[in-house]
Amino acid sequence: MADTKREIERKYEATDATRLPDLSRVAGVGRVEKRGVTELDAVYYDTADLRLASHALTLRRRTGGADEGWHLKFPVATGIRDELHEPLADTLPPSFAALLRSRLRHTEPVPVVRLLSSRDVQHLNDDEGTLLAEVSVDTVCAERLAGEGTGTTATWTEIEVELADDGDPAFLDAVEKRLRKAGVRPSESPSKLARALAETGPVRGEKKRTEEDPQTAGDHVLAYVRKQIRTIVDLDPAVRRDLPDSVHKMRVATRRLRSAFKTYRRILDREVTDPVGAELKWLAGELGVDRDQEVLDKRLGDRTEALPATLVLGPVRGRLQVWSAARRTGSRRRITDVLDGKRYLALLDTLDALSADPPLRPAASRAPGKELPRAVLKDYKKLARRMDHALEHPPGPERDAAMHEARKAAKRARYAGDAARPALGKPAKRFAKRVKAVQSVLGDHQDSVVAREALRTLAIEAHAAGETTFTWGLLYGHEEATADARERELPEVWARASEPVLRADLKH
Repeated sequence: MADTKREIERKYEATDATRLPDLSRVAGVGRVEKRGVTELDAVYYDTADLRLASHALTLRRRTGGADEGWHLKFPVATGIRDELHEPLADTLPPSFAALLRSRLRHTEPVPVVRLLSSRDVQHLNDDEGTLLAEVSVDTVCAERLAGEGTGTTATWTEIEVELADDGDPAFLDAVEKRLRKAGVRPSESPSKLARALAETGPVRGEKKRTEEDPQTAGDHVLAYVRKQIRTIVDLDPAVRRDLPDSVHKMRVATRRLRSAFKTYRRILDREVTDPVGAELKWLAGELGVDRDQEVLDKRLGDRTEALPATLVLGPVRGRLQVWSAARRTGSRRRITDVLDGKRYLALLDTLDALSADPPLRPAASRAPGKELPRAVLKDYKKLARRMDHALEHPPGPERDAAMHEARKAAKRARYAGDAARPALGKPAKRFAKRVKAVQSVLGDHQDSVVAREALRTLAIEAHAAGETTFTWGLLYGHEEATADARERELPEVWARASEPVLRADLKH
């Protein structure tokens, strides 16, 4: 696995006449240490259509400096990126190729820009000599290596302030205050690569109107669909890196996309979207192989930890661990294999094609204020039918199953409201919020159903091993109480979500 570093930095404009102010006067700085000048030679790689740059990704091979080698940077927030490093080699490291597969697909990256930088470095240290930040004045010469503008060059000077590892971001504010007093202003470009591409290439045209100013029902639905597609692609590297909650977020994006296809079938032709939805369902299933087990593990673990020590009798925690390990399927390797597989890459290609040439139906050209509420209310009516069916059953397995079906309908209705929110505003926001509350109650109830089944299995295994089942029974009772509480709570929560004013808002 490549080495990873969280890069927090700020860039500033500079000219040949720019001089750094005395940074020893910045609060917290004890000494400014000059580190000399380093010559850097970096070649940046991308596809011919600059696919990586369009996602603010940076891939480069750099010589010179203490960290020469291959670098891959992922945006985290403004001024913050995760930088991955691999040793210097002639070809793209396999680990980087994997992390970029959702963007590159079947395309090999090629050199697009070369940057020669002369870097004059200073270290800002505290009184004890601990590094607070690195300040560099970079004199840059950029050359376009591919595409329109090949051979074009550009030069500039910039100041870069990079926070030390585990440093306080507030320190960058203090440095910036000092720089601004000296007349130094923040750079308009987020990175050297972005500036090089802008100054050595042709001016890009404006985005399509439908992306910036959606007007029809189809515009709004497509904006939502494209957002979910981008989310799936963007999360691919995070899933491969095993970042927290990345699998769950990708799974949610697949569900939102499937839901949009179903809800807005008057806008998008289902003959095209149904097969895509089936593939999204497959992907969600693969991503969820161990996700549900993780949720269950946390629930049972939290329940156990909340018990007084005097009520935890027998090897409860050990049995939980063994039981969980036996049910896991080695998901990390399994998920990676899925993301590397032909079926997944074909799905991404299909999603790209659908986004570029959407299968719009006549209703897509209609006003969003009429067409979108119609679709949302249709999902709401389906939820209402399932809720009525669930509430008419007495407590027991039949009600449990009916509530689970209502939960799925609530999730779809909520997603429908979320998709319509940019067009319908506050009414759609209120609708989604209230339906989400219903979904939460139903979800906690379903989790208790699954947890009770697991606890019964654990109790049987413990009894067969000659262990006491007291704690398992106690935990089972807690889950029963949770389910009962959610069932009592549900009618009131549902009443708030089914007020006539809510439906009137959407129709209006």
